[in-house]
Amino acid sequence: MIRKSVLAAASAAVLTITACGNGAEPAKQVGTTQTSTQPASKQQVTLTLEENWSTPNVDNQLYKERIQKFQQLNPDIKIEMQDIPSAQYRTKLRTEAAGNSMPDMFILYPGVDMDPFIDAGVLMPLDEIMDTWKDILPPQSLGGYKVNGKQYAVPTKMTFVDIIYYHKDMLAKVGYNEFPKTYTDFLDLVKKLKASGVTPMGIGNKNRWPLQSTVMSAVEDRIAGTDFLTKVKQGQAKFTDADYVKALGIFDELTKLDAFNADLNTMDEVQVQDYFLQKKAAMTMTSSTIDTKFRVSNTEGGANIGIALFPSIDGGKGTAGKSAGVIQYGIGLSKELTGAKKEAAYKFLKYFYSPELYQNLMSKGIVVPAKVEMPADTSKYLKEMLELTKSGDALVFDSVMPAAVKDSIENGLQAITMKQKTPEQIAKEMQDVMDKVKK
Repeated sequence: MIRKSVLAAASAAVLTITACGNGAEPAKQVGTTQTSTQPASKQQVTLTLEENWSTPNVDNQLYKERIQKFQQLNPDIKIEMQDIPSAQYRTKLRTEAAGNSMPDMFILYPGVDMDPFIDAGVLMPLDEIMDTWKDILPPQSLGGYKVNGKQYAVPTKMTFVDIIYYHKDMLAKVGYNEFPKTYTDFLDLVKKLKASGVTPMGIGNKNRWPLQSTVMSAVEDRIAGTDFLTKVKQGQAKFTDADYVKALGIFDELTKLDAFNADLNTMDEVQVQDYFLQKKAAMTMTSSTIDTKFRVSNTEGGANIGIALFPSIDGGKGTAGKSAGVIQYGIGLSKELTGAKKEAAYKFLKYFYSPELYQNLMSKGIVVPAKVEMPADTSKYLKEMLELTKSGDALVFDSVMPAAVKDSIENGLQAITMKQKTPEQIAKEMQDVMDKVKK
């Protein structure tokens, strides 16, 4: 299901450009012309919203501004927001689901992340209002939030988690005028950068998910193939298989070459962005959302920053050119909402997920899963990102694997980069956890 939604979302984003180039009419605008017509005496409704928009990404700011605007237009509806760091967000929401104490509204992740909430029966289907988006959101882009025929959220953006950003001049100084196409050449680049006194790859893994989600999602796809994780879930493959051990071995190899910054496990994913922009590292690997900061809004050095995907690996079963992507930031509703609160929540969702939101995101260089007209001020960098990721159907590890397995690989990758454990040990630990989850 996730794989299909990723493919569709990427295709939808590309179709956006095609449609605009052919002079297609923009999609029908919904929720953008709403005005405050409520009587002043109408009883106020308060809705709670838990979200993880705490990092200074440009899209997070857009979401918050849109919520503020909605409240200005609807003074009878108050939205109380609780901002929770991403590292703690999933755990907090699962705990609330287990205790049947969900907030009114909350950020819902697609795919396997929805399982605890479906099992707990705490979600409200949105099927009765889904016609709102029939003209802008194709069915395929909604798939990640659809379970057993019911739709539980709609996405804001399409995030490709495995984008390699690099300083063109720093690579050119060691003989690379374009990014390496093979892993063999990539290793050569790493060695030459290190020999020149430069940190090859900056990573901020303090919160543990970047190595797992961003780097491993790409590496495992190149070596074990796109269907490997699905086979593991189905019991047709194991993490202890040679291909997966080899994928884990990439981290061991890069660690021994000192490819990463020495403080990768104490620097977080936001700090490493500035580390990279200050040219303390020639490359970094992060999500497509950061393109806005690195290139679109970076008037001083954006043109010097290139983008690439992890190269092909000799003997690998994967295909170079695939990018690991996932739809994000659907807002789910508690099944406990009734009456005025339910109607207020529906009104909010219709306003929030309008063509205006998707166009604003595109103006900031963010890929969206919607069919809307591309704004005139859309950056050339967004078009370049769409071209780079047009074949994106690699799986994101933490979108398809149970939480316990995710925790296992995150601990394991930290151990490898700290030279405490071997790839074989980590593979066995992961499979042991997977076997327990299946029982």
